[in-house]
Amino acid sequence: MIIHTIKEIRRPEKDLIEQFSKLSSATVYEASGKQGYINSAIKPIDKEMKVCGPAFTVQCAPRDNLMLHKALQIANAGDILVVDAGDAHEYGYWGALMVESAISRGIGGLVINGCIRDSLEIIEMNFPVFCLGFSIRGTTKASLGLINYSLVFSQTITNPGDLILGDNDGLVVVRYEDCKSVLNKALERVSVEEEKKKKLSMGVSSVELNKMEDVFKNLGYKEQ
Repeated sequence: MIIHTIKEIRRPEKDLIEQFSKLSSATVYEASGKQGYINSAIKPIDKEMKVCGPAFTVQCAPRDNLMLHKALQIANAGDILVVDAGDAHEYGYWGALMVESAISRGIGGLVINGCIRDSLEIIEMNFPVFCLGFSIRGTTKASLGLINYSLVFSQTITNPGDLILGDNDGLVVVRYEDCKSVLNKALERVSVEEEKKKKLSMGVSSVELNKMEDVFKNLGYKEQ
């Protein structure tokens, strides 16, 4: 018997999520050892939008958003719906009425490797959406899929309860079990970069700061 939905998942602690929400996707990606990159074609529909929270994974059948409606019904406040639409990208899997439901239930955002519609309304509603683009083509509601199973999402494995963080620069997934260590490394990176900013502002060149003279020398760099 197939279990279509797993309702109980582990989630990062709220304090961890709050701290991650203050960081950039690039900083977290670097702190993760350059792991967890999501295809940059999936972009926020407004550059000010940001998502940060536990991944609530949804596998939809192509051209069908039935399982997205079920996810809206059972996801927790703060969850980020991470939706795989397969190869059928050119359909509007998500619209303004679904946003009304998501906002009322405290859902933290949507990340989908497909299209949405009603984009201007959704921007005005200030609900964070990351998607491949926009399409007026409607979907059916007739096929079952899976909720809270691991996804190979844009070539990156995303597990339910992993932390997903996105801003205008991109999206990154941090495995649930790595959240604490990645957060510590990210905060250390921020501290180091603040020191670098101070030195750069005083006129130190980036070549000197990053000790790149030997790199140029070893590559046979010449100047006249």
